[in-house]
Amino acid sequence: MRTVGSLVYQFFEHHLKAEKGLASTSIRSYRDGIRLFLLFLARENRRPISKLRLSDLSADNVRAFLAHLEAERGNGIRARNHRLAMLHTFFAYAGGQEPMVLPEAERIAAIPRKRAQPAATYYLERDDVERLFDKLPRDGKLAIRDKALLMFLYNTGARATEVIGLIVDQLVLTSSPRVNLHGKGDKWRTCPLWPETARLLGEMLRERRRPSMPESSVFLSNVGKPLTRFGLYKLVRRHGSNIRIGNGQRSISPHVWRHTTAVHLLESAVDVNVIRGWLGHVSLDTTNRYAEISIRMKQEALEACQPPSSSSVGPPRRPVWQSEPKLLEWLADL
Repeated sequence: MRTVGSLVYQFFEHHLKAEKGLASTSIRSYRDGIRLFLLFLARENRRPISKLRLSDLSADNVRAFLAHLEAERGNGIRARNHRLAMLHTFFAYAGGQEPMVLPEAERIAAIPRKRAQPAATYYLERDDVERLFDKLPRDGKLAIRDKALLMFLYNTGARATEVIGLIVDQLVLTSSPRVNLHGKGDKWRTCPLWPETARLLGEMLRERRRPSMPESSVFLSNVGKPLTRFGLYKLVRRHGSNIRIGNGQRSISPHVWRHTTAVHLLESAVDVNVIRGWLGHVSLDTTNRYAEISIRMKQEALEACQPPSSSSVGPPRRPVWQSEPKLLEWLADL
């Protein structure tokens, strides 16, 4: 009979890595969640992880673990739901491998997600972007790198992992400049580059002491090593330290630049499907949320739909969808 340890090993090595082919970042997320769950089981049952039994993999223990996350670890609803989704995946696999676990796996699958308010989306106004670029240092060995990096973030809306993993071979800086970004789910997408972005990137690469090879990282730290995630966040926060968002409560992060790109594309009347491909969203629902956060666009929509003035003769005409012949005529013209 399988043990808890063997199920966990097979879940990661055979299912997540070999069968689903998840990226290393996703693997680490599952790893952290499963580790927390196993440590909780060991503590509650007063025995080491290696001595856990399949009977410990119960729905009651999962519910107790979720309560522990909120009450003792101080996790919010979104974090709790994220751990639950991880456990749903694990128990769906475990139930298929070990019949003894199947009844509990079915009970765990019925544990619902908690309702949570959508996460707030913060972005920069165009005036903030212009002010930030105007105040960037113009001299120094890192001035070109910093400006090229921030311009690249604004141009592409790339994720932090896509930026720090970018290599020279993914850039095309000649005619029709573009970048091939390697994003979530091991998926690739091509994003066009502004001439100014391509110029800055080219100048940054030419100024390096050592010639850049195709496999060289595009963005380097001040000691010549590939820029890390921590280094990227630190750089972005430093240059945006004078700009506060969210009622002055939040600083700028790489993901704020991603939101900024999406909102500004939307305000420029770029089709939402183009924005979806630009940012690499799997679901159009993720892209559609940006239509909800721009006050300027809502105001423009309001002005475009003003009520009829007092000088108008008669009531406003009925909308097309309230007249069947007109509705059919409108549909035929689509």
